[in-house]
Formats: sequence, structure tokens, C-alpha cells
Amino acid sequence: MKKRIAEAARAAGRAPDEITLLAVSKRHPTSAIASLAYAGQRAFGENYVSEAVDKIERLAERNLEWHFIGPIQSNKTRLIAEHFSWVHSVDRAKILRRLDEARSSDQPPLNCCIQVNLEQESSKSGASVDEVAQLVTLADELPNIALRGLMCIPRPSTDQAEQREVFGRLRELRDSLRRPGLELPVLSMGMSGDLEAAIAEGATIVRVGTALFGPRS
Repeated sequence: MKKRIAEAARAAGRAPDEITLLAVSKRHPTSAIASLAYAGQRAFGENYVSEAVDKIERLAERNLEWHFIGPIQSNKTRLIAEHFSWVHSVDRAKILRRLDEARSSDQPPLNCCIQVNLEQESSKSGASVDEVAQLVTLADELPNIALRGLMCIPRPSTDQAEQREVFGRLRELRDSLRRPGLELPVLSMGMSGDLEAAIAEGATIVRVGTALFGPRS
């Protein structure tokens, strides 16, 4: 997988070390995560809070970096704020405020991305394009939140031109929101089937599960 990412980066005129591989470990056992960690993988993404907290506690001695990438329920914000280093799926002001309040001042600020529902799919979480600027402003004001960038999950497509068009829109939106002191360096976009298109459009984190772990049980 790292070879594939490196080839995609070079094809796009980018350095491979600009892109972080996030191993999506939801529904996979701690033994599989430990094996991948032993091979050098450090960043892992989880969608389900209770499952993730159990894994984080079991693998605490591994010093791994945990990213929450699933829809966020209000009653789970404290657990997320306490146990994760990153949250990719913030999509409304209430969640931002609750994460900020729950994050201990003894911890570093919680790295956050705003999830954008670019195609307005009713089945997916994410803020609308019109809501993103207000969320960015709020996140930048909260003391325990470190706003890092934007995330999206486009509808599946095998057409690379279509893939690039969607990822390009997220990049353009991010660029329009940048200002001095708020660089928004992160674009969390791209999975196993479209990571080449995502990298060509500026992805800095790609989220890969089955290609690393095999099918989920």
C-alpha cells in the first residue's frame, strides 16, 4: 500500500512523505492492529466509539495514533475527546463545542477536520458547503480544538475524472477558507478505490481498510 501511495504521489509531482496512510481498523481485532503496528504502521482509524476505546486501552503500550472517522453522536463526545488524537468527522457546531469542553487541558488540543457533504447525500454525515465557513470560524476560536482541515467521503465511482472532480472541489473549498494563521494543511480524502485521484488533488491523509486488513467479519 505504501508503494502504491508513493507511486501516486510521484505521478502527481508530490513527495510521498506528504501523504499519511490511515489504517481503518474498524471491525478488525486488536491482534490484526498489533501486527500492522509491528510492521511500522502508527495511525489507525475507528468508526465505533465503544469498540475503539476497548482497542485503545488494550494497545496503550504501543503508542499508536488514533483517529475517529465515523459519525459523531452527542453522547459519545466525551469518550472521543478523552481517547483520540484526531477527529475527522466534525459536522456541526454542537459537536465542536462538546469536544472542546470534554478535552482535558492536560492533553494537547484535539486535531479536528470538518467533514463536508459535497454531494448533499442524505445517507451521509457532513456539513453542507454553506455551513463550513461558520464551523471553521468557531473551531478556530475554541481553545482545546486544533482545526487541521477538511474531510469528505464521496459516492463510489470508478471514473477517475469524476473522482478528481469531487476531490478537487474539496481542495478548492479548503483553499478559499485559508487565511493568515489558519493554513488548514490537511485534506482527509481517498480510500482504496480512489486514492490515486485523491492524491492527485492534494490529499494529505488517505483512509484505507480492506486493502490492509482484508475483508471485515
